[in-house]
Amino acid sequence: MMDILMYLFETYIHSDAELMVDQDELSEELLRAGFHQEDIYKALNWLEKLAALQDTDHTPYMNTSAVTSIRVYTQDEMNRLDVTCRGFLTYLEQIHVLSSDTREMVIDRVMELETTEFILDDLKWIILMVLFNAPGNESAYSQMEELLYGAEDGYLH
Repeated sequence: MMDILMYLFETYIHSDAELMVDQDELSEELLRAGFHQEDIYKALNWLEKLAALQDTDHTPYMNTSAVTSIRVYTQDEMNRLDVTCRGFLTYLEQIHVLSSDTREMVIDRVMELETTEFILDDLKWIILMVLFNAPGNESAYSQMEELLYGAEDGYLH
């Protein structure tokens, strides 16, 4: 599913190409690109849920944490997000690329992925997708792009 999400993000969103509104046409395009129907359905559903995170009535964690609060990860979250991923999320919060709200959106989207292997590069893609989709985060999205594409070899934090 990550492959489909990355393909869609690079092909339509990141490249400023016109995104096909018709889900059937988009599914056909993805089938022609070599993706499986079941994975396409899951990826499109994942993207719909990402868009739905803007509706705060259905996401009670949004805007409820104090500035001084500390995020404690569940066991399932720690199983999916290794210490490197969790450290990267903390780093992005410290440099104000992520807020507590966008962090929670990222974690929500990561936990919805059906994968047993999840690495830092996957997390970076999810962060870009969340920031791109969240209104008012244009500056954070640009910062994240600069961190990813403007960084030389080596660690970011």
